[in-house]
Amino acid sequence: MSEQTTTTPQYPEQLSDILLVLDKEKKKIQAVTGINKNGELETVDPDKKNQSQFMRVDKSGDIFSNFFSNFWRQLKDPTRFSFFKIPAAEAIDAAQKMQQHVDQPTKEGEAVMAKHEVKEPQDQQQENKQENKKDMETAQATPVTSEYRYKPEQIDWETMNNLGLSKEYLEKKNLLDPLLRGFKTNELVPVSLNLGTAITRMDARLALQTNESGDVVVAIHGIRREPNLNFPFFGHEFSKEDKENLLKTGNMGRVVDLTNPKTGEKMPSVISIDRLTNEVIALRQDWMKIPDEMKGIKLNEQQKQTTLP
Repeated sequence: MSEQTTTTPQYPEQLSDILLVLDKEKKKIQAVTGINKNGELETVDPDKKNQSQFMRVDKSGDIFSNFFSNFWRQLKDPTRFSFFKIPAAEAIDAAQKMQQHVDQPTKEGEAVMAKHEVKEPQDQQQENKQENKKDMETAQATPVTSEYRYKPEQIDWETMNNLGLSKEYLEKKNLLDPLLRGFKTNELVPVSLNLGTAITRMDARLALQTNESGDVVVAIHGIRREPNLNFPFFGHEFSKEDKENLLKTGNMGRVVDLTNPKTGEKMPSVISIDRLTNEVIALRQDWMKIPDEMKGIKLNEQQKQTTLP
């Protein structure tokens, strides 16, 4: 399968989640900013003025699982808290809904909490099937609201049907909800391309994006045999060490400046590999929170870079 794709790469700011927390004693939803040297959780109110302080974590499943396991172990009293992983664009609105549920419990609020809760690491594997079922039920029961980036009627369903992807199929597989929110599907989807004289079938992650004409189109992120590290990525050329780190761990291990092709803006970012497709992806550094100290040890700038996922 060719490593080249005609779709536009996903921008770094689309690839992070926010970590929210419910303090069970105070019954208050907060945004996590870090852990101090005593193992105590540091938080701020989840509002716009504090947005720059929110801890942002890579959306990749493997990277987040490793991060949260380490995070959990550092906490002095982890069972006092419940954690929630929320897409960055939805964090403030979701926090408000969660707090409303804490103050006045409802079935709708319970569904929101269950959908985004991050389980204690040792429980995650056992809960996966149950969580997936809850996710599907929640998505089917939740109407499209202003927190969605796209609307179903904006999608070219004729094109989708030609790919073997009907609206009913996407809803049944709980794939339509993340697409409408502006994210990639969190699993591979079988896609069929009928070109008349040739038929191609592949597994891919899907995403919606807006083209230059303002129309909503589907981006197909097919599986690559290996990451394409021989060409510049948003202006960054991979060194030998970069390639070795990415191929060995899935993460580059340092921050580099990427260039937004539309605006020319320089974006200090962390580069990693999509575990499902072998696609090169990135996360902006300013959307991540690295503590000044870890376990009582002050970190210099070089050490902070090496702690990045």
